[in-house]
Amino acid sequence: MNWSFQLYSARNFQPWEGVLATLGKLGYTEVEGFGAVYANPKAFRAELDRNGLAMPTGHFSIDALEGDFDGVRRTADTLGIKLLICPYLLPDARPSDAAGWRAFGERLAKVGETAKAAGYGFAWHNHDFEFKKLADGSIPQDLIFAAAPEIGWEMDVAWVVRGGDDPLKWIEKYGKRIAAVHVKDIAGVGAGLDEDGWADVGHGTIDWAGLIKTLRAESGAKYYIMEHDNPNDLERFARRSISAAKTY
Repeated sequence: MNWSFQLYSARNFQPWEGVLATLGKLGYTEVEGFGAVYANPKAFRAELDRNGLAMPTGHFSIDALEGDFDGVRRTADTLGIKLLICPYLLPDARPSDAAGWRAFGERLAKVGETAKAAGYGFAWHNHDFEFKKLADGSIPQDLIFAAAPEIGWEMDVAWVVRGGDDPLKWIEKYGKRIAAVHVKDIAGVGAGLDEDGWADVGHGTIDWAGLIKTLRAESGAKYYIMEHDNPNDLERFARRSISAAKTY
C-alpha cells in the first residue's frame, strides 16, 4: 500500500523543499495538496519529482471549484492530481437546516459532474460538523450524500469520532463511496494538549489496525493519507505514523 501525507500537516514547517525531502526519505510515495502549495505548480511539481513523490489527490475550495474550474484543472494537471476534493465549508457558510444542506449537496453534485466530464474524480471531505443532528433529527452528511449520489467521500475518521459518531457505522453505510481516507489519531485524555488533542497515528485512541482492515474489505478507498492538524514536530509525526501504518 502507498501511504500518502496531507501537506496541510506541514504548513508550519517550511520550506516545502525540506518537507518534501523529509517525506521522501521516510518512505512516503504520495502527498495530498492544498491551497498553500498551488502558488507555483510547475516549481512544486519539480520538487515532488526530485523526491520521488506523486500528488494524486488535492484539496480545492468550493469557491475555486465553482468559480474557477479552469484554474483548478491547470493546477491539477501540472501536479498530477486525479481526485479533486472539496475539504471544508466555513462556519458562516454552513446551512442551518435540512433544506440548506440538501442545496449544498446539489452544488457538490454539479461540481462532480464538471469534474467527471473533465476526467477527474471528485469527493467531499468531512469534519465534525456534518455529524451534528439538525433540529429535525437529520444529519448533514446524509443530506449531502442523498443530494449528490455520484460524488465520492474522503473520510476523515478522526473527525467522525470528534463529531460524536461511530466510523464503522458510516463505513458500512457509505463504504463504496469512500475514495480516500484521512488517517489521523486522537490523543488520550490529558495528552496532546499542545497539539490540539491529536496524536501520531498508532499512538492515540483510534483502532487504526482494525479500521484499516475494515476499510480494505468494505470500502473503495484508494488513498490513505496521514494527517495531524497541529503537530509540534513534523519529522516525529511523519516517521512514527508511517512506521505504525506499515504494520496494519
